[in-house]
Amino acid sequence: MQIYWQLIWAYIKIGIFGFGGGYAMLSLVEKAVVAPGWITEQSFTDILAISQMTPGPIGINSATYIGYLAPGQVNPELASPGWGILGAVLATLAVVLPSFFLVLYASHFIRRHNESGVIKAIFAGLRPVVVGLIASAAILLMNAANFCPDHETRTLIASVIICAIAFCLVYFPIPAGNGRKVKLHPILVICLAGLAGFFLYGL
Repeated sequence: MQIYWQLIWAYIKIGIFGFGGGYAMLSLVEKAVVAPGWITEQSFTDILAISQMTPGPIGINSATYIGYLAPGQVNPELASPGWGILGAVLATLAVVLPSFFLVLYASHFIRRHNESGVIKAIFAGLRPVVVGLIASAAILLMNAANFCPDHETRTLIASVIICAIAFCLVYFPIPAGNGRKVKLHPILVICLAGLAGFFLYGL
């Protein structure tokens, strides 16, 4: 049962210090759940992929999935749907409640002191931190579990090519005639990448 208290404490800390949204949280989440051995690196990567594809914020989705899986990974006696649902509920509440109360109070405080030089200076200091945390998440995801799970050179090359093409399709506008340029919707790029993965690795 200790794993539930550990999940609650870990996600309370993530909820308090997870500035910048779900992607900025990823390095905190990885340190909290992969380092102690609650979740393997491969499982963590799979959970992130599922969390991005399902509706809702990635931070909350991943907390739900990790809360469901972690008890059974740590203690085989807890590897049942009931114990998993309990872990999912606790982890989700633990990551949401600190942010809820902080935003509730901070919004009232910021509204009263909106023109304060101190508040403006605090936000000016937080912005580059958020950028750094999101960049850290991007680097964190550039691992063997994502790019080369079977340790084959062919898989690594194909994964790098898919990553580069997906980045270009999302970031750079595509000429569409008559001088117009369009950007592909990220959901379309995700579907195309899934098809590419199916044909490359599934057949």
